[in-house]
Amino acid sequence: MGAAGRRGNRRAEAVVCAHMRYRKLGSSDLRISVVGLGNWKTYGGGVSTDVGRRCIDAAFDAGINFFDTANVYSGGAAEEFLGEVLATRPRDSYVLATKLRFPVGDSDEQGLSAEQVHRQIDASLRRLRQDYVDLYQCHRYDPATPLEETMQALTEIVRAGKVRYIGFSEFSPAQIRHSLELSRDRGFEKFVSSQPQYSMLWRAPEAEVIPLCRENGISQVVWSPLAEGVLSGKYRPGAPPPEGTRATSERMGETIGSRMDTATLERVQRLAQVAQGLGITMPQLALSWVLREENVASAIVGASRPEQVTENAVAGEVDLDETTLAEIDAILVD
Repeated sequence: MGAAGRRGNRRAEAVVCAHMRYRKLGSSDLRISVVGLGNWKTYGGGVSTDVGRRCIDAAFDAGINFFDTANVYSGGAAEEFLGEVLATRPRDSYVLATKLRFPVGDSDEQGLSAEQVHRQIDASLRRLRQDYVDLYQCHRYDPATPLEETMQALTEIVRAGKVRYIGFSEFSPAQIRHSLELSRDRGFEKFVSSQPQYSMLWRAPEAEVIPLCRENGISQVVWSPLAEGVLSGKYRPGAPPPEGTRATSERMGETIGSRMDTATLERVQRLAQVAQGLGITMPQLALSWVLREENVASAIVGASRPEQVTENAVAGEVDLDETTLAEIDAILVD
């Protein structure tokens, strides 16, 4: 039991349990670690192969079994990296997820047409050195392709044994409902996962997506739970970003600027005081906040150093009590 879960001892230090927690992924039979490891902008791209390999080793050591990637990450190099590193691991020791939707490298092929679904899963399997992936996700909705066509093709690759389960990322409530209707009425495979952006700083999924998914056997595997590192507390208002951080990287930091305003950074520094009082780090506070929501099966983190992986993994063992949650809201919610 984590520190904040000890009722009546609000400021006790967090306790690291011996085993990672796991949650069932929607209506599937997959059980995935509540902290997952992604490789957007990192492995195969912004982080060296040697460091990336050590991060993967640290993940396995910490009990992380869920690895998330996409065909578009680093132009396919992210999948190639995972394929190389995971080749030495038993296939039943990890759950592997990838995605399709956007053009890979210099290709202009994109979308969720039946042709692209069949072509891109084969290309991903080659790069990943796999016979199948556990979870195949639509990276975004494709307005140019009828959802019926996409789900028919996804059903075909599941039944061909190339994919075990299917998911989506950033679908609207209406699009989710449409997919559920198609699965019910046409016998298509049903989505088991939703991958939205979700963090203390971005709570949009709470309004409709999470309740809708909860009612229909769909779990969240959320991205950017640390708001691209802003919720690590390492960026201070009025000070330049520390050297070696994502914000100083040309390759990894192009989207973080919108989160670096003074007001946000000042609030994050107040959150750091909450974490300190609990005896945990800011990343652990941010991740445990996301995981308080039981519909979140896993919070996907990125890491550029092995010690970050180890630190993040501890978050799954920290329970935040109502007093702490109210204190967080008092800082962040206007």
